[in-house]
Amino acid sequence: MKPAVKYRIISVISLLTVIFIWELLTDILKIVQSYTMPSPWSVISAFYTKLYDPNPDGATLFQHILTSLQIALTGYFFGALFGIPVGIAMAWNKKFDMFFKPIFDLVRPVPPIAWIPIMILWFGIGLPAKAAIIFISAFVPCVINAEAGIRQTSPVHIWVARTFGASNFRILRTVALPTALPLIFTGLRISLGVAWMTLVAAELLASTKGLGYMIQINRMLGRSDIIVVGMLTIGGFGALLSFVLQLFERKYVKGGR
Repeated sequence: MKPAVKYRIISVISLLTVIFIWELLTDILKIVQSYTMPSPWSVISAFYTKLYDPNPDGATLFQHILTSLQIALTGYFFGALFGIPVGIAMAWNKKFDMFFKPIFDLVRPVPPIAWIPIMILWFGIGLPAKAAIIFISAFVPCVINAEAGIRQTSPVHIWVARTFGASNFRILRTVALPTALPLIFTGLRISLGVAWMTLVAAELLASTKGLGYMIQINRMLGRSDIIVVGMLTIGGFGALLSFVLQLFERKYVKGGR
């Protein structure tokens, strides 16, 4: 049996095992009460109902998903768009590194959630404020990994390129960037995960739709089944987007996963 097939079989078995234990504890043995953890069948029923029923939070599951994707992907896209070049510049240009490094080191430890009040003052309570919080959460890992990737470029390779008369920009493009690509993609995957984790906090900003909003409202209403639906939906879309990134990594990175 091929290793890839074995991996898929093991993955399916592990998933079925978790579902079986979940069902055993909730519906069969009733060790866990339904108001604290709904059974798998309750979650499936709630998922199906939320596909067409906007109650009790005012929107269907598709509407929540579209809103969350708009927020998460907008912030993530701009976080990567600015974070990767900044990380590359910090590693490649000493003057830029001396200027930007102190600012970055000051901002980096601040949790994205702590930016909520200031983002409300700057951008109000609409999409820009929520996307800005996601932007910060995605920006930091992209900078760190892009910088680390460029810095691990072999000095020997750079010396050889300069010996053959290559300019700094050409060395960066043909030597440093290919070396840094694996870590850059690692930063993109980390940023994607952090962006989805920050989504719930971002949607606390006077939202009326979104998966984070759906989870918060149903927490107050005691609807644990819909809460789990929201959590699994976030996890599912996070895994799907991560898989798409892996496809790009396999295409552009030698030896990519």
